[in-house]
Amino acid sequence: MDTPALPELLVVCLCAEWCGTCREYRAGFEALAAKWPQAAFHWVDVEDDADVAGDLDIENFPTLLIQRGDLVLFFGTMLPQHVFLLRTLETLTALGDDEARAYAFANDERRAWQQECNLRPALEKHLARKAA
Repeated sequence: MDTPALPELLVVCLCAEWCGTCREYRAGFEALAAKWPQAAFHWVDVEDDADVAGDLDIENFPTLLIQRGDLVLFFGTMLPQHVFLLRTLETLTALGDDEARAYAFANDERRAWQQECNLRPALEKHLARKAA
């Protein structure tokens, strides 16, 4: 069975089932997903879905990743209040293509994200395995 390609906008929450903050955050994350049908929202348990998280160093929860195509626009922890994710999504999706590219490469940290944090290929493989 083929899995459909992920849409351009990808929002991934990297959490752990044992984390109470993560469990509380999940319902609101899923509610945001329903309001953003143009994006793929994925919940990735860093232990159960280690094939997706790979070697990323996740120190705090929730850790969020926002990608537009292969550009990683955000990677890091976020306060566990959904208004912060909503505002970040609104800001990053309002960027034009050239603005998004400039933003993604604007400093050393964001340039490193492009090399280290692109979860799209691993997530696509993971979803294909689950669908098989």
